[in-house]
Amino acid sequence: MAKKENIVELVQRLMDSRKDVRNVAIVAHVDHGKTTLSDSLVAKAGLMSRELAGEQRVLDYDEQEQARGITIKSANISLVFPFQGKEYLINLIDTPGHVDFGGHVTRAMRAVDGVIVVVDAVEGMMPQTETVLRQAMKERAKPVVFINKVDRLISEMRLTPEDMQKRLIKIVLQVNDLISKFAPKEYQEKWKVSVEDGTIAFGSAFHKWAVSARSMKRTKLGFGDIIKLTQDGNVKELQEKTPIDEILLEMAIEHLPDPTVAQVYRIPHLWRGDMETDEGKKMAECSPDGKAVGICFGVLNDPHAGEVALVRLFSGRVKKSEQLFLASRLAYEKVQQLGIYMGKDRVVCEELSAGNIAGVVGLKDVYVGETISSEKVEPFEEIKHYSEPVMTKSIEAKESKDLARLIAALRSISKEDPTIKVEINQETGEHLISGMGELHLEIIEYKLKNEKKIDIVTSPPIVVYREIIHKKGPELEGKSPNKHTKLLFVVEPLEEEILKNIEEGKISEGRPKGKQSIEMYINNGMARDEAKKVIDVFNKNVLVDGTRGVQYLNEIMELIIQGFEESVSKGAAAQEKVVGIKVRVLDGTIHEDAVHRGPAQILPAVRNPIYASMITAGVSLQEPKQQVLIQVPHDFAGGVINLLNGKRGQLVSMEQEGEISILKFKVPVAEMFGFSSELRSVTQGKAIWYQEYAGYEDQPKELQKNTIQQIRKRKGLKPEPPEAKDFIG
Repeated sequence: MAKKENIVELVQRLMDSRKDVRNVAIVAHVDHGKTTLSDSLVAKAGLMSRELAGEQRVLDYDEQEQARGITIKSANISLVFPFQGKEYLINLIDTPGHVDFGGHVTRAMRAVDGVIVVVDAVEGMMPQTETVLRQAMKERAKPVVFINKVDRLISEMRLTPEDMQKRLIKIVLQVNDLISKFAPKEYQEKWKVSVEDGTIAFGSAFHKWAVSARSMKRTKLGFGDIIKLTQDGNVKELQEKTPIDEILLEMAIEHLPDPTVAQVYRIPHLWRGDMETDEGKKMAECSPDGKAVGICFGVLNDPHAGEVALVRLFSGRVKKSEQLFLASRLAYEKVQQLGIYMGKDRVVCEELSAGNIAGVVGLKDVYVGETISSEKVEPFEEIKHYSEPVMTKSIEAKESKDLARLIAALRSISKEDPTIKVEINQETGEHLISGMGELHLEIIEYKLKNEKKIDIVTSPPIVVYREIIHKKGPELEGKSPNKHTKLLFVVEPLEEEILKNIEEGKISEGRPKGKQSIEMYINNGMARDEAKKVIDVFNKNVLVDGTRGVQYLNEIMELIIQGFEESVSKGAAAQEKVVGIKVRVLDGTIHEDAVHRGPAQILPAVRNPIYASMITAGVSLQEPKQQVLIQVPHDFAGGVINLLNGKRGQLVSMEQEGEISILKFKVPVAEMFGFSSELRSVTQGKAIWYQEYAGYEDQPKELQKNTIQQIRKRKGLKPEPPEAKDFIG
C-alpha cells in the first residue's frame, strides 16, 4: 500500500495540472452500491487492500454508518490514478443515498464538475436516483452512469442475454429522460448517456468487475461470456480481465470534464458577479494566477483542529498563514492549516490551487455556502436544499450544568449539516431541533448522547406545519401602544411564480440587490412599481414598501423589517412558519421624536395588522408530505392499498413487473409514524419501501381546526386560535 505522505506529494504536484484533475461525486439511491464501488477506487489508489474492497466500506468510517450499513454524511478523498501513461488526480466525494441525508448530496454538487450515477440493475431507477440526478443537473455537474448488481440479474433472476439487454436499455432510457427534463437546454443532448460512446458501464461493485462498450471490444467479452462466468462462479476471471476500478476510472477521465472546461459554464450559473470583471474571467479560466475565490461546501468538526471548512477553489491559490475574506461576516480570517482528505484522515498539504478541493483550518464561524476570497468579491448563489425539515423534537439537558455544552454541540451539529434547524424556545428554555425525518433526528440524538457525552431528554417527534393564505386580506391599520405611530398594511398571497423562484434559489432571500432581482420579479408577474420597492425577502415571504412620502419612514424601516420577519416566523393561527405571503406597507403617520418610536412601539404596530389581515383573509395549514414507493408481491398489494388509504395516502401510480406490484403513494408525514412495522405486518415482511420529500400541501379543511388546537396546546397557548379583533381593537 502506498504511504499517505507520498500520495500527498503527488496530489500537491497534480493540483497545478488542472487538465488532469477531476472533481467527481458518486450519487445514487440508498443501497445501490456507492460506497462499495468507492472501495475499489480507493484500493486502486493503494490506500487499502484490494481483497477487502467491497466489504470494508472504507468511506463509511462513522460508527453509525458501520452499524446501520448506510452512508450518513459525505466522505471526501483525493486519489491519484495512473491512466494511459499519465497520472490523474480524482477528488472523489461519496454521498449518502438515504432521503434524510439528501442535504449532503446538494452540498457536494456545488463542489464537483461531474457525477457517477449508480443504478441498481434489479431495482432500476428509484425516487432518490431521480432527486440526485436533478440536483446534479441544477449545479451543472455532468453525469455518467454505472449500472450495478448485474450479477443478480444472472444468478438470482436468471435472465437471458436478450432480457438483460432489455432491462439495461430501459434504465438507460429512464436516465436520459431525466437528463432531457432537467439538464440546461444547451446540454440536454450533449449530456445524454449511451453504451456506444462509453458514458455507461455496468457490472458488480461487490464482485469488483465492470464492462463498457470499449472494454468489451478490448477484452472480447460479450454478454454470453459474462453470464457463463457468473453462473460458473468464476468472478475472479472477470475481476482480472475487466476490473471495475479501471473501467470506471477510464469513464470518469474520458467523459467527465476537468475544471478548466467545467468552470466556463458553471461559474456564470453559480456566481452573481459580472463575468467581465477580472475575477469573473479568472474563475471561468480556472486560473491559479487570479484572486483566490472559492466556496465552502461543508464544515467538519475535528477534535484537534476545531472547525475545518471544505473548500472548492475556483481561482487563485491559498497558502498557510494567508488572510481570507468571509463574505457573510465581512471579516478576514487567517488560514492556519490546509489538508487533503483521505476518508476520515486529513493530511496536511502546503497549498490549494484553482480547480481543487481541500480542508481549510482557521476560518472562524464559517458556514456552508460561504464565499471565501483573498479580497472582497461578489458572493456565490446560495446552496439551495431540495428538501425542508418536516419533523421536530424537543431536546433538553438532563443536568442544568450540561446546558452550555448542549448549546455548543447543537451549534456545531447544525453547522456540519445546515438541513438541521435549531431553535431555542425562550418561554420554556427547551431546544427544538428540526430534521428531514425520524432517522435524521435519531442520528442527532445518538451524536449528542454517545459522541458529545451529554445526557438529554427528548420528546416524541412532531410534524412541522406551515401557515398560508389563499386570498387577499383587508387593509388594516396598526397603532403603537402609545398611539403616536400608525401604520397601514395589507397582506395577500405571493405570486406563484415568484414563490417558486424563491424556493429554487433563483430569487435570493434577504434585501434585494441590483436590477437583476427587480427584473426577476417583473418577469414573474409582479407590477413594476412593486418590484422596485421590494425591501425584504424572508422565509419565502416578501415585504413591499407601497408608501409615498411618509415622513420618518426610513428611520423606522429596520424595525418594520424586524416586525415583518417576526410575524412570518410565528404565524397568527398556530405560531407555525408563514410561507408565500406578500406584505405591503401602504401608509403611515410616524411620531417625529425618536424616543416615541423604539422597538416596543413599532413592532406591535407592524405585527398586529399583519396578523389581523391574515386571519380575516383566512389562514390555512399546510402539511408536509412524502412520496412513498412500495415494491410488494401481488398477493399483498390490496392490504398495502388499504393501509395507505387509512393514512390519507393518495395512490399516484401502480405498475406490475413480473410477480411484483410497484405502488407509489403521496402520504402526509403526520401519518408515517410507526409505518414500517404496520407495513411489515400487512405484507409479512415481504415489502421493500422507500420515501422522499414531496413538498407541502393544504391539509383537508375538516382536520385543520383540531390540528391548530393541538399545536397551540403543545406550545402552551390557549387552544382556540385568536380572532382579528384580538389584534386590531
